[in-house]
Amino acid sequence: MKNSLKILVLIIVMGLTNANAQISIGISLSAHIAPPPLPVYDQPECPVDGYLWTPGYWSYGDGGYYWVPGAWVAPPQPGYLWTPGYWGYDGGVYGFHRGYWGTHVGFYGGVNYGYGYIGTGFVGGEWHGGAFRYNTAVMHVNRTVVHNTYVNNTVIRNTTVNRVSFNGPGGVRATPRPEERVAMNEHHIQPTAQQQSHVQAARNDKSQYVSNNHGQPARLAVSNAGNRSFNPTAAHSATIRSGFGNNANRPQGQPAQQQQHVQEQPRSQMEQQQRSQMQQRPMQQHQQAGRPHQGGGFGRPTGGGGHQRHG
Repeated sequence: MKNSLKILVLIIVMGLTNANAQISIGISLSAHIAPPPLPVYDQPECPVDGYLWTPGYWSYGDGGYYWVPGAWVAPPQPGYLWTPGYWGYDGGVYGFHRGYWGTHVGFYGGVNYGYGYIGTGFVGGEWHGGAFRYNTAVMHVNRTVVHNTYVNNTVIRNTTVNRVSFNGPGGVRATPRPEERVAMNEHHIQPTAQQQSHVQAARNDKSQYVSNNHGQPARLAVSNAGNRSFNPTAAHSATIRSGFGNNANRPQGQPAQQQQHVQEQPRSQMEQQQRSQMQQRPMQQHQQAGRPHQGGGFGRPTGGGGHQRHG
């Protein structure tokens, strides 16, 4: 009888351990307070054809929550998409599920990060024939460099826009869809060295911490992680789009409901054009709040606007 009881207790303990292990999978950080709301900001133009947008988010360190700016980054290989990380509440704590690269976008907590990441899936573009095509209904691109674009406004209809930054009670109540569960179990590639360096730079910048900026960090987005700063006033003085999918967010001269397909240029010609454009464009300088930061500055938001501009 005693042996049977010991076996039963052992089975229960093992079951609880396995359950906790399943909950902990993918969690890289934890905190006992919820992350702040997502700040409002403008997305800089994509500086290099083939770069993908990785939205900004709140991370956590010894000094509390700090903002990791949104950034355009090079994917680890063609055909891969970014699944953003997200905070989820479970068992009395908020755990951060780290983002990853994969051939499909998985579950990111239902959090609407904006600019194609509307809470489920990704509507900012698609891979086609080894080249990435950008949906400029929700993405900002430098048209002198980026040529594979189209417009699809239907993807932004019936989308609830808010600033909630976590999944769970008091936040977004969402569970993975069947296709997201499949994507979660596919082969993944962890954040690139460029992305990890970008996070480290934000962690080392005290002005990025909510304890210093009260939820409104001065550096919200960058054109190129660890490389180029973003000045929305200078870069978008004539084309700043405060909407997320309304008529103001539509590129000039393109009908709202019409998809426009641009033929892909030969790769050698595109690369030559990219190098020429990048060499000709001067480095944009602007004043930064907080101490100087090595490796390029983060962007300053234009301020104002609706919640639809966070990304």
